[in-house]
Formats: sequence, structure tokens, C-alpha cells
Amino acid sequence: MFKNKSICGKNNICGEAIYKLRKQYVPKMSQRILAEHLQIMGIDVDKNAIQRIESGQRFVTDIELLALSKVFHVTCDELIGDYSFKKD
Repeated sequence: MFKNKSICGKNNICGEAIYKLRKQYVPKMSQRILAEHLQIMGIDVDKNAIQRIESGQRFVTDIELLALSKVFHVTCDELIGDYSFKKD
């Protein structure tokens, strides 16, 4: 049976990049502030959803991925990184 999880068992592959970008953002950006930025864009997420995304516990939709790329001024490809579907 197929499961929609990354090779490391997480529900998304962009969570770590989102965490790193948020921590590097100037001025400092909390999970709550990131959620507020997304809410302004019409994406219904809260601080808890951001925490679950960053930890890989929550799936990320393509609409959310695009909004996150706009918040951090990066491409969607940069959020996904160089992902491999199979273990090498």
C-alpha cells in the first residue's frame, strides 16, 4: 500500500526549509507572525499549523507552498530543495 510520506517519513519536504528561512528572516519572524502573513494572503493557517508544517507532521498544499514562497521571496523549488523519491 502506498503512503504519501517523504523517504524520511514526514508529511512534507519543505518544512525544514521553511523553518530555516523563518529563523533567518530579518526582522525576527515567529510562527505566529508567519501565520499572520499567510492569513493576510487568504491562507487559513494558525501558529499550530506552522509548527506542524515545520516539523513535517502536516501536509502542505500547492497553494500554501506558493504563498510561503511569496512571503520568503524564494521560489517553490527552493522550498522543496533537491528531493529524491527513492533512497540512494
